Amino acid sequence: MNRRASFLIREPFVWLLALFVTASPFFRAAAATASQGGQDGRPNILFILADDQGWADVGYHGSEISTPYIDQLATTGIRFEKHYVLPTCSPTRAAFLFGQYPSRLGVLYPIRSANHLPRNMMTLPRLLQHCGYSTHISGKWHLGQTPEYGPCHYGFDTSYGYLHGQIDPYTHRHCFGEISWHRNGRFFEEEGHATDLITQEAIRVVESSGDKPFFLYVAYSVPHYPLNEPEKWTSLYEGKITQKSRKLYAASVSHMDDGIGRILASLDRTGKRERTLVVFTSDNGAQQSWRAPKTHYNGRYEPNPVLGSNFPLRGWKTYLTEGGIRVPALVSWPGTIQPRVSNATLHVVDWMPTFAHLAGGDEMLPENLDGQNFLDLIQGKLGSPSRGPLYWKTNGGTAILAGSWKLIIHNSEKKELFNLSEDPCEKHNLAAEHSERVSSLTEELRAIAESDRDWAPEE
Repeated sequence: MNRRASFLIREPFVWLLALFVTASPFFRAAAATASQGGQDGRPNILFILADDQGWADVGYHGSEISTPYIDQLATTGIRFEKHYVLPTCSPTRAAFLFGQYPSRLGVLYPIRSANHLPRNMMTLPRLLQHCGYSTHISGKWHLGQTPEYGPCHYGFDTSYGYLHGQIDPYTHRHCFGEISWHRNGRFFEEEGHATDLITQEAIRVVESSGDKPFFLYVAYSVPHYPLNEPEKWTSLYEGKITQKSRKLYAASVSHMDDGIGRILASLDRTGKRERTLVVFTSDNGAQQSWRAPKTHYNGRYEPNPVLGSNFPLRGWKTYLTEGGIRVPALVSWPGTIQPRVSNATLHVVDWMPTFAHLAGGDEMLPENLDGQNFLDLIQGKLGSPSRGPLYWKTNGGTAILAGSWKLIIHNSEKKELFNLSEDPCEKHNLAAEHSERVSSLTEELRAIAESDRDWAPEE
């Protein structure tokens, strides 16, 4: 008789106890929890950010643009219909990574300097590192244009993509010729379309991550100008969209959507889909058509280079009206969250405390965050959470949203007041009719703004 068989005969109690434990509901629940994430049960986090994609530029909002994979995420997840960001790119990205209104960091518009943000503050990827996550970015940074102020100095284990605000999709250079494409802060030349390269890097991270939970920030370069798409994607809209700029814009969105589908397929292929929380959103509303200077991109001149749509919302990128700051957003986590549409008011600053709670890092959150944890909302444990007012400050003005009342104060000192529950498209300025409300919201806005400050870049 071998030693194992002898043990089973001599120790029947131990054997029966083992059978009882493994068959118990508690053990099965614990095993199910562990299967939802890495070895410790925490989920992977995949955050996908489009660049300048408008409210009406996703299929599930009725667009003529084909976005089957984004639509699938919306169908199987939660559609957030009141998700707010900042009206331009750098402020939104700073708000996401720091969990604060970007005016707290002195970021009011797209960053054009080599360095700007302080490097000694807690960021979302840095917090997740402390929680045992590997952290990665693939795509656009736009929070500092030199490697010394690149992603790896703010909590990312690996970084790939470009540092500037916009690049040519094939040369990967900024509009004035500067090289911007890098891996982990080292510039280099690489062939291929930016959308494909950003997607391929994201797939590499997924497939090489093993059992350790990961945070992957995929920041696409489209549909931001300049656009240049292969015939494979422009042909989708032949005979459907006549305007050249709109056709190119639509092609770039479909190209990105296909990339998202490929990333999701890699999650399926590696068995990680059900233990990965996926978020998709945009950094601001679509940009209004404009004429690019002839000096841009090797002298190429393109009238009306971009034409997105924020219909029926009012305004465009850079505006504090809904078209500039209210964007498509969704979260998908198969097997964990129930598909639905949510009208809860959320802001991009909320993702940091939400992900921190998900990862078990609440105690590391700074005290001065503007965001709030809404994981209970995602998991269906409550409806629309109560929250204080939302606040925006840009180089063009300020705004506050308290409940359904929104006040915009332009630099010209013109004030606009809207009741979004009755007038979501902001057609009727009620400032003259509700002067007392304008005064109270103005005072509330000033109180919130007292925490704003300019940061001196580290040398």
